Amino acid sequence: MLDRPRRLRRTAGLRALMREVTLAPQHFIHPVFVHEQDGEVPITTMPGVSRHSVAGAVEQARTARDLGIPSVILFGIPDYKDPRGSQAYAGDGVIQRAAAAIKAALPDLTVIADTCLCEYTDHGHCGPLCQTADGDWTVDNDAALDLLAQTAVSQARAGADVVAPSAMMDGQVGAIRTALDAAGFSHVPVMSYAVKYASAYYGPFRDAAGSAPSVGNRASYQMDPAGGEREALREARLDVAQGADYLMVKPALAYLDMLRLLRDTFDLPLVAYNVSGEYALIKAAAQAGYMDERRTVLETLTGMRRAGADAIITYHALDAARWLRDG
Repeated sequence: MLDRPRRLRRTAGLRALMREVTLAPQHFIHPVFVHEQDGEVPITTMPGVSRHSVAGAVEQARTARDLGIPSVILFGIPDYKDPRGSQAYAGDGVIQRAAAAIKAALPDLTVIADTCLCEYTDHGHCGPLCQTADGDWTVDNDAALDLLAQTAVSQARAGADVVAPSAMMDGQVGAIRTALDAAGFSHVPVMSYAVKYASAYYGPFRDAAGSAPSVGNRASYQMDPAGGEREALREARLDVAQGADYLMVKPALAYLDMLRLLRDTFDLPLVAYNVSGEYALIKAAAQAGYMDERRTVLETLTGMRRAGADAIITYHALDAARWLRDG
């Protein structure tokens, strides 16, 4: 007898009955860029995405909440930058003010604060710089740990529900966990950018956040795209041992194998970051008429869920939530 799997795909109802992977607004984290100016500034390399004022960030968060998206992640663009990124840990910094305003307006929405220094330093790196013996510039890892810990505590004090260190400094999760606990924030989870690659897919984000390095690059602290399972597992295990509550893979699309690896190895919640370059590729292709944007986005996000992601940070979040709502 001929086996006929097509019987189970014949109608929309049959396909839905056998569907193994779900995609819903509750799986999305909506990224919001917050600047210190009034109004909204469109980001040319990311059509449909803008920098927002603090008041605008509140409205972005409200729109996300109304669409069933449970959380936002905040990225700050300060007016003032210096070598040590002091506005990242300032009590009145742009992210601190945005987190407080969103929690006041929408107390049930989960606010995640990106915990890094690259948007706040005048050189665009994820910590203060030092010179190596051969004259190259690099990030002073241990000096950065103290500043990242101060940043996390200031974000938690402002009302952030989760802090998300993205600097790829050795020991950052442990330093942040220790600082949070000492400051009375033992209840605040750490979402670790555990497996984060030195990727070309970040290009539009660096335009959006004004964080392109002015000297050197980040290849000495972000992971090599040609690295394999051993490096990814080592990075993730170190963060788990230091107290990470979530693990993340960034970027997502070119590293679905790493998502699956972490899903099969660890029991912690797993986040995929559908990054700016992935977003821009689909937008450009859709605008040129080469692809169906709705179908491509939902298929891409479903693939990240299938690979093992519990949640997805995605610039498509609002559109995808609307498409899922409207059917």
